[in-house]
Amino acid sequence: MISATLARRATPAALPLAVRLRLELATVAGNVAAFASRLANKGSGASIRGQVLTRIEPQAFSLLVRGRRIVAVSGTNGKTTTTHLLAAAIRAGLGGESGRMVTNADGANLHYGIASALSQARRADIAVLETDERVVSDMIAHGRPEILVLLNFSRDQLDRHHEIKALGRSWRIALERAGEAGPTVIANADDPLVVWAAGTAAHVIWVNTATLWNADAALCPACGTVLRRVNQSDGDNGTWDCPGCELTQPPASYVVGDGSIRLPDGSIVTPELQVPGSFNVSNAACALAAAIEFGVDPSVAVMGMRTVTAPAGRFASATFAGTTVRLLLAKNPAGWAEALPLAASDPVILAIDSVAADGKDVSWLWDVEYEQLAGRTVIATGPRAQDLAVRLSYAGVEHVAVPDLREAISAAGGAPRRSGSPPGAIDLIATYTPFQKLLKLAGLR
Repeated sequence: MISATLARRATPAALPLAVRLRLELATVAGNVAAFASRLANKGSGASIRGQVLTRIEPQAFSLLVRGRRIVAVSGTNGKTTTTHLLAAAIRAGLGGESGRMVTNADGANLHYGIASALSQARRADIAVLETDERVVSDMIAHGRPEILVLLNFSRDQLDRHHEIKALGRSWRIALERAGEAGPTVIANADDPLVVWAAGTAAHVIWVNTATLWNADAALCPACGTVLRRVNQSDGDNGTWDCPGCELTQPPASYVVGDGSIRLPDGSIVTPELQVPGSFNVSNAACALAAAIEFGVDPSVAVMGMRTVTAPAGRFASATFAGTTVRLLLAKNPAGWAEALPLAASDPVILAIDSVAADGKDVSWLWDVEYEQLAGRTVIATGPRAQDLAVRLSYAGVEHVAVPDLREAISAAGGAPRRSGSPPGAIDLIATYTPFQKLLKLAGLR
């Protein structure tokens, strides 16, 4: 049964006739561009649809987010998977009314990508939207989301993105402006910058995500004092506190531990996801908190999340010229810290590029603990394979540099498996651009 909260429908915003006609024209033009993109085998067409749509109607984003019940998900890492988990949970809660919901499942999360997805589902009254960190302020102002999930902050593409504290400040200001009418925020209590950014929100539900990576959270975002961590133990970062001001880790309503999630009532949920990694249990905890707040029964939400297998190609297996690889995405040091423990194959392939979508500065390679790959053979590939090779040399990791992706996969397929290496697919961890190229080569996008 659908709860009363979930059954409630948003009231569509009435638009002037001239605006509706211009928006319709822009949508048709965007659809034509998307069709041409698919015809030319350039991709799904979602991005070009949004770019054309917003070029003809610059207000398309603000117009299309109006009049919907919106749940937005943002953060540096995990927002695509979390959005898929949350969308699956809400879809399960809607039962036979799943057509009411729209989501940007392809991960296009800038203004034009969100507008592209919404333009294809004008009647959907519920929207579950992956939202780039730079778009959160506009989403709060124009979309007025019911729920906003804030996952984490870490360094990512700093040559073209703002410094992460500046992004956190923009979230903080937007939530303060929204006041009591602002969203209920589902926030990661383990991340000091998220806690500071969410500090002006009227309603916050805290989630202890048992985050492993804390190298981007050394200083207090409020006063600049070095944070201290207490109750640390093996495999547990403990809790954080600022000795210079009142900012401290808040007590959480949802707590992740040992692959399970403790709910506010004390009950324990084991998500049993089809996507691997402890970090995805943390993503599931945030998605579950948001789904419950939205009106979905916890057991129904978890059943829905269990249907998610390869969100936007993450963790998908693909075969290239007889060699099967499992595709893992790692965009920054925090992402690599989570992905490397999942790479169990020997050999393992690491693909690095440095175009705009990856970040042109690859100095972050020195912040990743590649030393944990010692004893295995690594094939470094992609345009910056030689940079990675230097880093692997200093890490004492046996490796070979094969810049061409196809040749690297072929070399891995022909390499002998070491004794004890698990059978099956070869693990391939890639930054954004080679990951997208591999998805296209595999026909997954």
